[in-house]
Amino acid sequence: MEIIRVTDDSRALREPLWLERAQRVHRQLRPSLPEDYIATMQGIFADGGEMSVAVDGDAVIGVAVFRSFRNTHHGRRFYVDDLVTDEAHRSAGVGSALIASLEGLALARGGACMDLDSGTHRTGAHRFYFREGFIIPAFVLRKDF
Repeated sequence: MEIIRVTDDSRALREPLWLERAQRVHRQLRPSLPEDYIATMQGIFADGGEMSVAVDGDAVIGVAVFRSFRNTHHGRRFYVDDLVTDEAHRSAGVGSALIASLEGLALARGGACMDLDSGTHRTGAHRFYFREGFIIPAFVLRKDF
């Protein structure tokens, strides 16, 4: 298994083939992504998102979408939008490898922590995140309109 950065540090797409191959796995977490996946992700990258993939040979087996920014609470914040391992490769270290890679990027950028949101119904994912050392430091509140 290898971790490949699909975007570079300036969020430019550097691996278009891996972006295309990521779609199948990414949709396992986000099935409602728009049909034009490539254009959607390029918009996410333009808005500050980045992507890495875990690959085995020529197959994507894990996807991480993330961003790094500053705010008044954390200083340098490293946020994971999406983290998904292909259903056929779960419990094989793919998620842990992606987390380790993201931690390295966060530390290199001066981050002191990594944050993510996980739906309340995703109890299996929560067990994984707790094993990886994540904690619940606050409630995330949202108002839909």
